[in-house]
Amino acid sequence: MKSVTEYSNYREYVLDYYRERKRTSAFTWREFAKVAGFASGSYLKLVSDGTTRLREEGARKTGLAMGLSGFELDYFILLVRYESAKTDEQKKKCFEEMQALGEISRIKILGSEMYTFYETWKHSVVRELAVAMPGAKPNEIAKACRPAISAADVSASLQFLVKSGLLTRDIKGSYHQANASLSTGNLNVVAVAVHSLLRQMGEFALDALDKLPISERHFSGITMGVTAESYKKVVEELAECRKRIVSIVAADKDIDKVCRLNLQLFPLTENLKKESENV
Repeated sequence: MKSVTEYSNYREYVLDYYRERKRTSAFTWREFAKVAGFASGSYLKLVSDGTTRLREEGARKTGLAMGLSGFELDYFILLVRYESAKTDEQKKKCFEEMQALGEISRIKILGSEMYTFYETWKHSVVRELAVAMPGAKPNEIAKACRPAISAADVSASLQFLVKSGLLTRDIKGSYHQANASLSTGNLNVVAVAVHSLLRQMGEFALDALDKLPISERHFSGITMGVTAESYKKVVEELAECRKRIVSIVAADKDIDKVCRLNLQLFPLTENLKKESENV
């Protein structure tokens, strides 16, 4: 089976380990739990089903029962700690520990590149500008950014983007995007970095509202009452709208500027129906 470092969810690893042992022997969940030192024979099955969760000490016992040691055991414990983290900041700290562990052990951590990409707005903007400004030096790209960043930041971003495969560079020194658009995929570790990016872009939107003329920005919104069904339909419509916009801009070959489009839908009240039912 795959190495534990290729997983972003500890429950999936526990389940895959069980299935692999079951495939080659008469291994049972009861035996698995006994080896790990749990009183309940169904405990680890409930963990893999998502019904209950491992705690720190349980993570260590389970990891040892699966034959993990060294950095693999440390990584498994960090996966458990990551899922148990209550805040984005705690999750961020856990994942950064995973990354540090990967660097020390010279292993690739699943989702590491995309986590780094989404952690800051700079990479997404530099990725667009590097292609739109062929032959431009880092200081020229830096000056084109709003807000302006340093040439050193641009150089570091370009190195990261090329190393991670998000940009390619031809023999003439021109940059090209490996893919016109990017997706976060289904990695839960990436979600924390995306939250950070959304906060940064939200702050830029407020700044643009105050500083840019109407001719250079477009802001609009609707305050509306919805049902659970209409909310779902609006979300689906926004997703389709986003896809259509991606298709429109993907056809452009010579862009004038890099823009950010925020799609936001959030409640301004509590759930009225839930409140009325509790009266």
